[in-house]
Amino acid sequence: MKTELSLALIGGGNMANALASGLIGRRCAAADVHVIDPGEAVRERWAGQGTTTAAAPDARLAECRVWFFAVKPQIMAEVVRQCRPWLRPDTLVISIAAGIPGEAIARWLGTDAGPYARIVRCMPNTPALIASGMTGMAALEGVDEADRALAEELLRAVGEVIWVRDDADIDAVTAVSGSGPAYVFLFLEALIAAGVEQGLTPDQARRLALGTFHGATQLASLSPDSPSVLRERVTSKGGTTAAALAVFQERGLTDIMRQAVAAAARRAGELAREFSS
Repeated sequence: MKTELSLALIGGGNMANALASGLIGRRCAAADVHVIDPGEAVRERWAGQGTTTAAAPDARLAECRVWFFAVKPQIMAEVVRQCRPWLRPDTLVISIAAGIPGEAIARWLGTDAGPYARIVRCMPNTPALIASGMTGMAALEGVDEADRALAEELLRAVGEVIWVRDDADIDAVTAVSGSGPAYVFLFLEALIAAGVEQGLTPDQARRLALGTFHGATQLASLSPDSPSVLRERVTSKGGTTAAALAVFQERGLTDIMRQAVAAAARRAGELAREFSS
């Protein structure tokens, strides 16, 4: 195991649990993880894993090199301000709170001398719960290369990561990958239902749809060719695939996707303004 890391998980829900599962024993000892959560049952579960726990922010935070905020955006401002008394100059703050800009967190943690800028804002997605997530990351100006490397290492415990230029780009990340699993699930629902309409059993349709999505995404990930080239290769002129794709094109699937992603990004911006005011 590398040099042990002291980590505070502020919010002990599913995403925090996924992160800890990938780190405890590899990057840190359970005893070096401090979990803050108001839920007694949540704290008991964490204590059973060997971590320390607290119902509210406490002095143990001052011993933690990294603070990982995983709380609901509605309470983020209050929780961050409660943690501020134990902030050290070298504390790396990582947030996965949806809709909360990094500059807002910097302001809540700041003092009369100015905002605290050693902050990385992240947007993971639900496949992170099985260590197959995709996380977009943005660093504020106070984050140095060592902090970036550490933040990336931590988030790689739940999947792949990508850095974007700045905090504002997280709205686009949210619209594409943060909300993206729901788009996939919706398409799966529709494909399964269509298969049943064509005479397959629900189980057969589900297995075929899931297997197709898994195989196609794996192929797209491993192939040097673009999705459009892969699509063209499987589409024979006058064939069955061409007939299906013609319907998608007639109904404007590409435009629908653009509108959907734009709506998600727009809503992400609205939430950011709402929660950071």
